[in-house]
Amino acid sequence: MSTRSYACKDYPGMEACQARFEAATDEELMKHIELHAAVAHQEDPASWPPEERKKLKGLMKTVKPGGR
Repeated sequence: MSTRSYACKDYPGMEACQARFEAATDEELMKHIELHAAVAHQEDPASWPPEERKKLKGLMKTVKPGGR
């Protein structure tokens, strides 16, 4: 079974952030991203417009078992 991953440094302007997350689903992964954004970057994910969420979802990648 594959998982989904997101690396904060892939987002434009966040190249210095080394946070990386993996989860079983996009929904679970988005929760990790939202929490990280709030704590590490002092952002309010509730204020993100739909385009922002679409951009983040586009940066999510599939990770196959045993590989990155």
